Amino acid sequence: MSELDTLHATGLDGEDIALSRFRGQWLLIVNVASKCGFTPQYAGLEALYRRFGPRGFSVLGFPCDQFGHQEPGDADEIRRFCTLQYDVSFPLFAKIEVNGAGTHPLYRWLKQAAPGVLGSRAIKWNFTKFLLDAEGQVRRRYAPTDTPEAIARELDVLLPPAG
Repeated sequence: MSELDTLHATGLDGEDIALSRFRGQWLLIVNVASKCGFTPQYAGLEALYRRFGPRGFSVLGFPCDQFGHQEPGDADEIRRFCTLQYDVSFPLFAKIEVNGAGTHPLYRWLKQAAPGVLGSRAIKWNFTKFLLDAEGQVRRRYAPTDTPEAIARELDVLLPPAG
């Protein structure tokens, strides 16, 4: 059993979602924002979701407003932006905190399982990414500058063939 199996998050629509729902899939968990220099990565994340979904992969997007107030919108604004600008179809969740006293339990676990450079636990910016395998184990932490296109090359090797 993975820690992921014990966690819940609120969907963008307000639904309580047991993250165990994603058990058996490889996951790329990303703290996202609409007004960030890395926001165009939404297009690459959606491309990963569509390309590798048939191979047991999903992207989970967690909006966060802790970095330069770059996710100021409410759930409806976030949904509208992601749909109209990037045709996002991967699961999006309600806004969370990834650092500080209000850190969401998912991010508390992710940061402990995969510390950053020099063992730092803090999330440094939007679009930090965590790759989890199908058993819910954290395999890797990616910096915001690591593009979805670069991650695609790794997924091509790691994921089982579609079937």
